[in-house]
Amino acid sequence: MATIKVKQIKSRIGAPKNQKRTLDAMGLKKLNHVVELEDTASVRGQILTVHHLVKIVD
Repeated sequence: MATIKVKQIKSRIGAPKNQKRTLDAMGLKKLNHVVELEDTASVRGQILTVHHLVKIVD
């Protein structure tokens, strides 16, 4: 299955709890951390939830 690389580009400080939990569920621990996730509808929904904190990289 296809994968997506997601990078955290903004701090989680000041973000609501649900967004912090979403970052944890995605495996993003700190700034500039990159994780590779499967390209599924649930992952796309997580990215949409924290779209202002993350960036999809090549």
